[in-house]
Amino acid sequence: RRAPRLTQAALSQLAAHHWPGNVRELQNVVERAVILSQGRTLDIHLQPSPSRDPMAPSSSAPPTSRVATRQDWRRQERENIAQALRLTKGKIFGANGAAVLLGMKPTTLASRMKALGIKKTKADL
Repeated sequence: RRAPRLTQAALSQLAAHHWPGNVRELQNVVERAVILSQGRTLDIHLQPSPSRDPMAPSSSAPPTSRVATRQDWRRQERENIAQALRLTKGKIFGANGAAVLLGMKPTTLASRMKALGIKKTKADL
């Protein structure tokens, strides 16, 4: 399979996006686009960037005093891994596997799946 290409629109979208995480966030977006690409061009789907203007009004939502618990983190991690497995049709290893999509080693993903009680079955996908 030939490597897909970024369109000028996708390149502009990537350049205009605020990357508050780090290079890994950009890498994950591009890897996800490669995995999900159907043809020779990449479709980039980004959430709108938060405003970089420090004078911009803040969100109207009141700040919350709730903090995510360990159970919340585990549930979110479980859902994230399950979604990656659905997107990759259950494939863990290899270039188009869930481990690449999640930005981790396949052995780490397998270990996390075991710890979280995630079994790869056809019914789950």
